[in-house]
Amino acid sequence: MHSVSAYQEYFIAYLEKQVIHKEPRNLYEPIQYILSLGGKRMRPVLTLMSAEVFDANYQKALPAAMAVEVFHNFSLVHDDIMDAAPLRRGNVTVHEKWDINTGILSGDAMLILAYQYFEKYEPKTFRKLAKLFSKTALEVCEGQQWDVDFETRTDVTIPEYLKMIEFKTAVLVAAAMKMGAIIAKTSKSNAKLIYDFGLNLGIAFQLQDDFLDAFGDPATFGKQVGGDIIENKKTFLFLKAMEFSTQTQKSRLLHLFSENLENSEAKIEEVKQIFMESGASLATQEAIKDYTHQAFDTLDKMNIDADKKALLKTFGENLMGRKV
Repeated sequence: MHSVSAYQEYFIAYLEKQVIHKEPRNLYEPIQYILSLGGKRMRPVLTLMSAEVFDANYQKALPAAMAVEVFHNFSLVHDDIMDAAPLRRGNVTVHEKWDINTGILSGDAMLILAYQYFEKYEPKTFRKLAKLFSKTALEVCEGQQWDVDFETRTDVTIPEYLKMIEFKTAVLVAAAMKMGAIIAKTSKSNAKLIYDFGLNLGIAFQLQDDFLDAFGDPATFGKQVGGDIIENKKTFLFLKAMEFSTQTQKSRLLHLFSENLENSEAKIEEVKQIFMESGASLATQEAIKDYTHQAFDTLDKMNIDADKKALLKTFGENLMGRKV
């Protein structure tokens, strides 16, 4: 096993060799652009780690890790169009740098490219990876649609929201880890447990993302702080605030989330104040810890060495404490 930073370096070295020199340039340059913007590379790193957890060389998992990263970035390109987001990882989004039509088409091409990386595996492994990937990709789309639907609903429940982030975010983290297990040809039990580990970690990761969207440092977060508030998204913070707030706070929150107010900075600050005063911000932080610990509980059931469990636990702890 290697350190997380080593896996990041191995993956980036592989990614940098994947440059596509083809025409039309306006199809492929946006792909290279979004992939070059950095990010945590969390999902591909987990694929490499998972392969080595189950005693396979990480190099065997590089194509699958690349498929995961290309798909993830495809979803970001389309999400940014849907959200009209100006920034991604502190840089101009693809549809702002080029145009919306280019963003849609380049994103479509990325989805196809992701599948092509599985062709590097033998038929039996290819089928297992492609089946998992297809299931996961469809769930991500379902999660994104729920996210859109929730923007205009006033009756979203916390279980509905958790299901949405499970599909939109967590299933890809879980699948990234299970792909490593498939490549390593470990037992079905281990593959299921590593998937569950990734699923709970992915939910914790998205809840942390929700929290940082409101309370993160603009200098390190990489996205527009308060973006979810501006877009009237019913995040875990919002739902907990509606659960804990006084009637006056609830009425004010519903009013703020029913309009596209011109003074967005004032709206962000007022909403954040309600999040803090109601206890929603604290409840969100507790939920992040709970899901992280649920992920750690699955490690205890896994048939792997103690040092490998420790590495996965350290990864989860670092995610829980992230600022970006």
